[in-house]
Amino acid sequence: MTIQLFIPCFIDQLYPATAFNMIKVLEKCGCTVEYNPEQTCCGQPAYNAGFRDEAKEVCNKFVNDFSGSDYVVAPSASCVGFVRNYYPSIFDNSSLHNDVKDLQKRTFELSEFLVNVLQVDDLGASMPGKATYHDSCSGLRECKIKQEPRKLLSNVKGLELLEMNDVETCCGFGGSFAVKFEGISVAMADQKVNNALQTGADFIISTDLSCLMHLDGYIRHKGYKLRTLHLADVLASGW
Repeated sequence: MTIQLFIPCFIDQLYPATAFNMIKVLEKCGCTVEYNPEQTCCGQPAYNAGFRDEAKEVCNKFVNDFSGSDYVVAPSASCVGFVRNYYPSIFDNSSLHNDVKDLQKRTFELSEFLVNVLQVDDLGASMPGKATYHDSCSGLRECKIKQEPRKLLSNVKGLELLEMNDVETCCGFGGSFAVKFEGISVAMADQKVNNALQTGADFIISTDLSCLMHLDGYIRHKGYKLRTLHLADVLASGW
């Protein structure tokens, strides 16, 4: 199976190792991974900031960059959720309407692609320690992802998965929300991190590095030993 890899802006710029680990995981599952070097952004930052016309131009490029029939897989439920839930209204009653409907069906976040499409839940990964999983708002509410990452993590040898209190509560990032409402954002991060610490976990794992980036900043500021890891980095470990 050939898949098109979509790497979000901040992963490309700040966490490229996660992108390479995602390729490692997909290739182990027998996929041929292709990367279109012309790809840029899905358009979500501009759209959420209110620049709807400018966002549409970026979204139009995304549709063209990922045309065809291959699955599009991304290490970000946030970007996948935006494509699935907002592109239809952005391109409603346009010449790209049917292309967008097709793209919706072909675009997946990594964990749901592995579990629901490839029917894989054990990558042979191993990582000693205790971990707790953070449900990102986009993953949980926009992509309806809940059990898929937990199935994958439950099969990581040596890893004990622990559920934190209020696991479905937002971490406080929310993109520009963290900038516009810094005090609220930091308080929400404090709540999330403390819930994670109470489990005794060594790691917070999620499908969204945007959440993890926010939480990691707070953790470093406080000097906690807790680490943040993307799901792809965990699944690529130990083999």
